[in-house]
Amino acid sequence: MEDTGNLNIVFIGSGAISTAIANVLSLKKQYEVSLLSIEKDVVDSINHDHVNTKYFPQINLDETLKATMDKSVLSDADLIFIGIPSNIVVGYIERHKWLINTSSIIVNLAKGFGPDNKTIPQGLSKVVPNQVISMKGPSFAREIINNMPTGLTVVSKRDKSFALFGEIFKDTSIYLDYSTDVVGVELASILKNIYAIIVGIVDAHYDSPNLRSLVLTKAINEMKYLMSRFGGKEETMFNYCGFGDFSLTALNDLSRNRTLGLLIGKGFFTADISEKVTLEGKIAVNVFIEEIAKKRQIKTKKLMMKELYRVFNDDDYDITNFVNSILSANGH
Repeated sequence: MEDTGNLNIVFIGSGAISTAIANVLSLKKQYEVSLLSIEKDVVDSINHDHVNTKYFPQINLDETLKATMDKSVLSDADLIFIGIPSNIVVGYIERHKWLINTSSIIVNLAKGFGPDNKTIPQGLSKVVPNQVISMKGPSFAREIINNMPTGLTVVSKRDKSFALFGEIFKDTSIYLDYSTDVVGVELASILKNIYAIIVGIVDAHYDSPNLRSLVLTKAINEMKYLMSRFGGKEETMFNYCGFGDFSLTALNDLSRNRTLGLLIGKGFFTADISEKVTLEGKIAVNVFIEEIAKKRQIKTKKLMMKELYRVFNDDDYDITNFVNSILSANGH
């Protein structure tokens, strides 16, 4: 796949992140780019009006970007980007692997755990022989669709495709850095949601730059510690997927997990809201504390994450004590 001029690129999913990155690539006028969708109204609006009416109704998409409901497009794809929720990624690829050419590169955009609390690349490697890449970073889709410069980390066990991705995204608004630390990058993209909730709770109680910076520092150190305990590299925190993605998620009100923290801190979060909204951070807290930490003998008693776990699971938790409790935690 040395020649990038005639690449066939398929995005599974027609949601915000798939549409945004697909449109960036379509603007180059070099590739055949298509969105594989299950939503007929979205497919029709993209193909006829060049607008994704569901996710970006005010944005005109590049006229070369196509949408389809025909899964046979997977058979001709050189690159398959996956832009669907993390909990269904592995199952989807397993069900449709018969359509996928073994030479296709699979690119995971989802942030979260796959089946059995494994990372998505771990799950995918069990069901297909394809090379699996992940792209993670501080990337609100609304910003990408407006061509704001955005950093993403490309990660794979082997670096043989890094040059290819550099060429594909050359002269676009997307800037790349690279890593072979698959475990570290995947964990960073999961952990940042957890610590964004914590920062949101803190900001709901105090509008204090000093306190915010203190908590941010503690959060980064906890993330580094947990990543290293899983065999990841601490320096991964300084890729786009690490500090960049964490700061975006923790400090911007477009972030759902920060917003969850603000709701909790102000006392507006209820069990009813919890049941109706899938929030990656809440799911990840429970998985880490109840299952992963125990298996790896990671002591969580003094982690800020453990205090957040109590918020979600203790019916009589007094949220007014949260800030003092995390400040009295002496780390790991």
